[in-house]
Amino acid sequence: MPDTQPNTVIFACVHNAGRSQMAAAFFNALADPGKARAVSAGTQPGPRVHDVVVEAMDEAGIDLRSAVPRLLTAELAQDAAWLVTMGCGDACPTVPGVKRDDWPLEDPKGKPIEHVRLIRDDVRRRIEVFVADRRMARGSE
Repeated sequence: MPDTQPNTVIFACVHNAGRSQMAAAFFNALADPGKARAVSAGTQPGPRVHDVVVEAMDEAGIDLRSAVPRLLTAELAQDAAWLVTMGCGDACPTVPGVKRDDWPLEDPKGKPIEHVRLIRDDVRRRIEVFVADRRMARGSE
């Protein structure tokens, strides 16, 4: 059975330990699960989600303690509806038929919590717009 469905959105960054994890978590909290779901992946997955990202997301009411970075593969992306990249550049695969967007978000790795909160809030705003524009939000028609 494939990892994704036609209504899957993949959020990808390099290490899958910060930006893409935040984006997928916010997406899954805000989107109607009957319309879409998100997964996250990275081109060079790290060993774990950054502690400061876990802390910042915990403040927003989302627990990333059990999230595990995973590799972005063409196979993972092939059945997705969207691939939203965040800084992986040419290392992110181009998948025919998959809509693509790129969000220039700063990597939270090594940043103080105050700075990670700003990145987190930027990610949340982008997800809110993405979900609303595509009528994927909970309660939308």
